[in-house]
Amino acid sequence: MLIYFLILMGAVLRILPHPANFAPIAALALFGAVYVKDKRLALILPLSAMIVSDVFLGFDNWQSRLSVYGTFFLVGLIGLWIRNHKNVFTVVGGTLIGSTLFYLITNLVWIYPPKMYPHTLDGQITSYINALPFFKYTLLGDLFYVGLFFGLYELIWLYESKYKPMRPAIASKKLD
Repeated sequence: MLIYFLILMGAVLRILPHPANFAPIAALALFGAVYVKDKRLALILPLSAMIVSDVFLGFDNWQSRLSVYGTFFLVGLIGLWIRNHKNVFTVVGGTLIGSTLFYLITNLVWIYPPKMYPHTLDGQITSYINALPFFKYTLLGDLFYVGLFFGLYELIWLYESKYKPMRPAIASKKLD
């Protein structure tokens, strides 16, 4: 049930008005990979939120969707590594790596029609330069939502373990 809530929350937060690229999906990918017990569910969690929100926002070309969805899958794989090495540095580092991967992969010129950016080195450089303002919001959004999701979960877990130690469901610290 909690997985459905996370998918819905990710989709709604992506649909609500926000600065371009200030969205929760990469944070959801990291969070799910770290805390959801079933690794397969963890990896499809952000992709499911993307599909649900894309139904309302619209699907653009398949190359763009493939690069975006693929990047969030890679961010999930980073999260699976963080799962076994979790501390503030790996979470922040994983967030920054994920944001950078998103910027680098989703702005490859082959994704766009040649009329938008020529498929040349100059076109690639232009694409990356034009994407810098979006990269800023990607970084800010990812750091904000990672802080929110991980911070709230850890605070709730701390509260639950301190004040309700007899509850076995929270003992594993993983979500079903």
